[in-house]
Parts: sequence; C-alpha cells; structure tokens
Amino acid sequence: MGDDSDMNRGRQGKSFQGPSKAKSSRAGELLLAIVFFTSLYIFFCSIDLMSGAFKLMGGGFVSNLLGSVNEPLTGLLIGLLATSLVQSSSSTTSIAVGLVAAGVIPLDVGIPIVMGANIGTTVTNTIVSLGHLTNRNEFERAFAAGTVHDFFNIMAVLVLFPIEVYYHPIQQCATYLASAFYGAAGVTFMSPLKAIVKPVTEFMKHLIPHGLALLGIALLFLFLALSQMVRVMRSLIMTRVEGLFDRVLFRNDFSGFVLGWFLTALVQSSSATTSLLVPLVGSGVLTVRRIFTYTLGANLGTTVTAILASFATGNSIGLTIAFAHMLFNIFGIVLFYPLRSLPINLALLIGHFASQSNRHVVAVISLYVMAYIVPILYIIYH
Repeated sequence: MGDDSDMNRGRQGKSFQGPSKAKSSRAGELLLAIVFFTSLYIFFCSIDLMSGAFKLMGGGFVSNLLGSVNEPLTGLLIGLLATSLVQSSSSTTSIAVGLVAAGVIPLDVGIPIVMGANIGTTVTNTIVSLGHLTNRNEFERAFAAGTVHDFFNIMAVLVLFPIEVYYHPIQQCATYLASAFYGAAGVTFMSPLKAIVKPVTEFMKHLIPHGLALLGIALLFLFLALSQMVRVMRSLIMTRVEGLFDRVLFRNDFSGFVLGWFLTALVQSSSATTSLLVPLVGSGVLTVRRIFTYTLGANLGTTVTAILASFATGNSIGLTIAFAHMLFNIFGIVLFYPLRSLPINLALLIGHFASQSNRHVVAVISLYVMAYIVPILYIIYH
C-alpha cells in the first residue's frame, strides 16, 4: 500500500508540474516573441532614421550632384554615390526622373543613374552586418549575406552598362513599354511599413534635426535591435521557426524570389527587406545561397514603387525611367541567376576574408572606398 500511495503521489506531482512547466514555457516564448517584434520595429525605425540622417547631410548635395551629370559613366557613379548618401534608390530615381523630364539631363544618362542607384542602396546591408563583429563566425556569415547583393548588382552593371551605352536595349524596351502604358489610370500605394514607423521616426527627426547626431542615434538603435534579435533567434527561432524558413518560405529558389519581391513591393524598401535577412544568416537560420534569389526578388520588387508613382504622374519620361529600372533588374536576373555561383562564392570569400583577425577593417574600408572615394575622385577629375 505504501508503495502504491507513493506512486500515486508521484503521478499527481508530475501531473501538477507538467501544466505549470508548459505554461511557463509558453509565457517565456511569448515574452521572447514580444522582444523580437519590438526589436524588429526598432530595427525598421533605425533604417528609416539612417535614411533621414543621410538626407539631412546630403539631400541638397544629391540634387545638385545629379544635375551636373553630362555622360553615362558619370551618371552611373553619381547614382551610386547619391544613393549611398541618402540610402534610398527611390529618392535618387525620383530626382533623376524629374531632371530627365525637365530636360536637364538626357534619357541615356538618366538610365545609368538608375543602375548606379541599384548598387548604392546595398550599403545598408554592410552596415547591418557590423552588428555581428563580436562573433567571428556570425560576422563571416553576416558579411557574406550583406555583400552578395552588392556582387550581383556590380556584375549586372559590368555586363549591361557597356551594352546599354553602345546599343541602348534597355532604353528602347523601356520607351516601348512607356508608350504602351502611357495614359494608364493613376495608381497610388501607401507602404504599411512607412505608416507604422513614420510617427516615431518623424518625431525623432523633429527632435534631432542634425544629420550626424541623428545618424549616431540610428546606428545605436540599429545595433541594440540587432543584438536582441540575434539573442531571440538563438533561443526561439532557431528551434521553432527554422523549419518554417526551410520548408515553406525558402523551400526553393522560386519561393524565395517571390517572397523577396512581394515583401519589397509591399514595404517599398529593398534596404529594409534585404537587411532583415543579414542577422538571420549571421545566426545560422539561413545561408547565403538560400537568400540569393530573395535578394533578386527584392531588387525587382523595389521597382514597383517607381512604376506606380510614374503611372500617377502620367509623365511618359517618368514611365520610361521606371521601366528602365525594372528591365535592368530583369536582364540582370536572366543573366546571373544561371551563373549565381559567381556572386555567391565571391560573397562567401569576402566574408571569410573579413572575419579574419583585423581584416574586417580592411574589408569594410574597401567597400566604402568603392562606394564613395572612387566616384568622388572620378567626378572631380573628369
């Protein structure tokens, strides 16, 4: 009898502790989820604040800079430099559309500006990868994830830019599409992401109207948000959501491409949607190879904003530039998706190089020299 009663008490104890532990586990997971989504919100706010800070520091300079373009290569480098400064390819493209429509720059110079903007908008990804500097393995993966987008855009420009300069296939196709769609009913679209972060970021921009100080606050928020997101991913996402990424969202190249296109078209910011994957790769949830087609989709998705805006304006030149942006990305995807091992392996190689002792400084400085110093020197001495 004693043994039976002891066994019964043991069963009762287990049955009593089981639900309690389950509730505690669920409460812990709920808390982690709240921390993750709060950090994600701060992350998106920091991206928008960075863009606002760059605009405060270089917005007027960008307008003057774009207006000084006189030939295609200068247009390409100025598009790269301008977008690196304001971290918004949409802003650079919009200014280019206005300048072409006003006759300040010709169409065959406006299109290279868009090509350069495609490269310049990827600088944010590299900045985000710096949040993993304290962990060598994470930084290697994150830096590779941050640069694979760069390598695709650079390769696409290296191939398509000289072809466009001499034969104008993008301009001809874009002009044809613009003539076919000219007069279409105006369409407008409000980004839900911008609507969500705008109250906070506008308040911060009003509170801190100085570009450099705002950039410092944005970077602080960025790294704080990233550290919390990585911590939560390790404890929650790595065990519970990794299967969702593997089996559903990134189960094949097509699903990754569609996800990148849809999210970027929805939030109207390729910087935000591609930067979001950098900590996921850094944490080991995804791989550089798995996210490559996602970045291709994001590249194409970011052109939706300009197309919708150009429909709303009813300006044929605006439509032409918007379609040129879209066609550049389509041609780039057609060329380099079959050759995807090239940008992926280059990104993995530079990620490994950057993760070595003291080499991360060299790698980061090299990227910024390419983004800023080379275009500036060419523009000054040309």
